[in-house]
Amino acid sequence: MPKPIVAVVGRPNVGKSTLFNRIVGARVAIVEDLPGITRDRLYQEAEWAGRNFILVDTGGLDFKDKDEIVSHVRRQAEIAIAEADLILFVVDARSGLVGTDEEVAEVLRRSEKPVLLIANKVENFSLENNPLYLEFYKLGLGEPIPISAAEGRNTGDMLDQMIELLPPDKEDDYDPDVIKIAVIGRPNVGKSSLVNSVLGQERVIVSDIPGTTRDAIDTPFVSANKHYVLIDTAGIRRKSRIHLATEKYSILRSLKAIDRADVALIVLNAEEGVTDQDKRIAGYAHEKGKASVIIVNKWDLIQKDEHTMDKYIKGIRDELSFITYAPVLFTSALTKKRVHRVLELVNYVSEQHAMRIATSDLNNLIREAVLYNPPPAPKGKRLKIYYATQKGVKPPFFILFVNDPELMHFSYLRYLENQLRSSYGLEGTPVQFKMRRRDKEG
Repeated sequence: MPKPIVAVVGRPNVGKSTLFNRIVGARVAIVEDLPGITRDRLYQEAEWAGRNFILVDTGGLDFKDKDEIVSHVRRQAEIAIAEADLILFVVDARSGLVGTDEEVAEVLRRSEKPVLLIANKVENFSLENNPLYLEFYKLGLGEPIPISAAEGRNTGDMLDQMIELLPPDKEDDYDPDVIKIAVIGRPNVGKSSLVNSVLGQERVIVSDIPGTTRDAIDTPFVSANKHYVLIDTAGIRRKSRIHLATEKYSILRSLKAIDRADVALIVLNAEEGVTDQDKRIAGYAHEKGKASVIIVNKWDLIQKDEHTMDKYIKGIRDELSFITYAPVLFTSALTKKRVHRVLELVNYVSEQHAMRIATSDLNNLIREAVLYNPPPAPKGKRLKIYYATQKGVKPPFFILFVNDPELMHFSYLRYLENQLRSSYGLEGTPVQFKMRRRDKEG
């Protein structure tokens, strides 16, 4: 389900990053008392009163400074406004209304987006009717909401009002049997070419210029009586490599496509191997519990011998050690080499992703695994696993009832996961566990 987007905007040094950190509950954005510290947009998932949304921190809007970096920051903020479902316009209640606030307000009025006017740095809430505070009514954006982001004062009331303005959650209109496939990866690894090869026709633009595919494009199709939706996405690029505002605009859409998908096709460039950004992209799909297939594209450009493919697989397993469950397919979208196997693997990992294991079989496996390799007993206290049950699918999610959840070491949990995979396959899908305390057996 696509999450609504909330952008935090305003002129420099009004406390936008402090408010961002307060809402997401972590020190994610850099906070310094200097204008211009936040130069690029920062995305973070957040939740309030049961509603999930994506919060976007932006650099300060300054319309007078013509410096190249300031202009870049301004473009980024304007893009965030265009993408947002709701805008938090932050002003400084200490300094009062300034000309830049009025210029930002004009941009927001033209956007026709819902806006909450946030008066930050309010120190004495009994003096809300001071002249500086009242000045913000002149912006024509409704009543300013007084807060102190640094101290967290009145931010809960602000978030309550924000939630009321968010658009309702929307489910995809696709039938539950439709397999939604997100094609993800860095720019220029051949994602659009791969989509065209799978579809057998030119449905999306293919270009050698990174970032040609700006938005996620849904392409429903049928193959062998199975229904699919291919979501082609703009490439995700490491922050320091992003120069065009439109490329950064595409990143959020790519992440949202992963959120919507059942299966992620993680496309790598065979000529470049696994990069740090590939790891981040694959990590996002893994964290979101998506079934995954690793596609090594442009394989036709590699000089090969009988050992080349094995060496590549070893390198991928070493670099992407957290998704060793994902099958690897070597393709050439240009020559269509092995492209016919893409949907075969999608079908396979989709079935594994939705696998349900009978409770009796699950507990028999856990008991045998514990008998064969008992948990360690740090400081003389041994973990006891009383019972296991499968809570859900997509991905398979298991609850283990234990005497003390803190005694479960990640290495022993990995051992149990490996035993499950050895018996049931679960190839192409992450497996998730949750420990739940149970005081005694029975």
